[in-house]
Amino acid sequence: MFIEKTNTQNWVPLFARLAVFLSIFPHGAQKLFGWFGGAGFSATMEGLSKGAGLPLFIVFLVILIESVATLFVLLGFLTRISAAAIFINFLGVVFTVTIHSGYFMNWKGEAGKGEGLEFFILLFALLIILLIRGGGKFSLDGFLFNKPNRTVGKLRG
Repeated sequence: MFIEKTNTQNWVPLFARLAVFLSIFPHGAQKLFGWFGGAGFSATMEGLSKGAGLPLFIVFLVILIESVATLFVLLGFLTRISAAAIFINFLGVVFTVTIHSGYFMNWKGEAGKGEGLEFFILLFALLIILLIRGGGKFSLDGFLFNKPNRTVGKLRG
């Protein structure tokens, strides 16, 4: 299921890949590299393990998924596996952080009020597209895994 052919003529997964990458990669880059005002790898490892009480292995996976898996999604490389990892990662975010914050995002930046579920509904819809359709147009998956079937030694009757 996770390494199947993808329709390289389908544009929808390409747009889903771009949207997922543009939405999630900056968060991963904050955690991994300290870009976009982020804390960087060491501070994120410490902050999420001590502050949020997450095991170091889980924090490492979060950083890896939000940076490397989103880059794989952009490239359309192992798209279904990467989308599944991102989906699971953000299910964890929803059920540990966001579930009690209501539906709407905190557009006014009110202190003490978390972000709602509306962003995650859109993110999950995009990830489901990638899980079902694969990488689509301009994906490495299409280049690597859409090889024609070859039958060796066909017998003639």
